[in-house]
Amino acid sequence: MTPLLALAVVLAGGIAAIVRAVVSATFARRRGFPWAVLVVNVAGSGIGGAVMALAERADVSSDLALVLVTGFCGGLTTFSTMSVETVQLVRDGRLVTALASVAGNLTLGLGAAALAYLAVR
Repeated sequence: MTPLLALAVVLAGGIAAIVRAVVSATFARRRGFPWAVLVVNVAGSGIGGAVMALAERADVSSDLALVLVTGFCGGLTTFSTMSVETVQLVRDGRLVTALASVAGNLTLGLGAAALAYLAVR
């Protein structure tokens, strides 16, 4: 990896982290279900699926795919926050909400990646 490519990955991740912070702030007043994490995880999964399809068709270079998937999608999505929020929900006695969050993130995230991949390829 060249220094310029590494810098591009870092910048894309930083921009995406700011987007994630804005989404989190937008949903901050909503209590009950961790919507912000679901939104960024599904969006990032969809973007990743689309980029993967574009890379397969050679419409996107492997370097750009790395910047978009590892940098941007990696900075946007958040497994660690989903994990912490799930533990907090279980600790607060909200097992159904915790399970719904995990199921939603996995099902909708995988679905978004697959649908975006199929739609673009």
